[in-house]
Parts: sequence; structure tokens; C-alpha cells
Amino acid sequence: MEITIGVQNLPRELSVDTDLTADQVAETLKKALADGGVLELTDTRGRRVLVPTTTIGYVEVGPEETRRVGFGSL
Repeated sequence: MEITIGVQNLPRELSVDTDLTADQVAETLKKALADGGVLELTDTRGRRVLVPTTTIGYVEVGPEETRRVGFGSL
């Protein structure tokens, strides 16, 4: 699933491809916003993305993908 995060005062968006479901992403975001801390997500390659919740402008959660088609790596 692709997640797009808009960060205040940055011209570009952050794009994270993760194995989490939409509900898991929403729950992680709600918890981070309630704590006033940091949104932490792990992408499909194992990299961690940390975004302070005070700088988040918006979060867009894409549709869940069941299977990719094409010549990409498995």
C-alpha cells in the first residue's frame, strides 16, 4: 500500500510503500497524533520513516494492492 505524507514547509511529499493495511496505518497515525510525538512507519524494504506529528500537513492512504503485475521484483 502506498502512503503519501504532506509535510509543512516542504515542497515535496513523502511517499512510503508499506505492507500495513489501511486500518493499521490509520491506527498508527491516530496514536502518534494523540501522543504528540512521531509517526513511525516501516516500508517494504525495511527502512523506517519518522515524521514529527507537528509537521504533518496531511496523510493520504492509497488503495490496498493484492498483487503487482509487471516486471518488478518479487
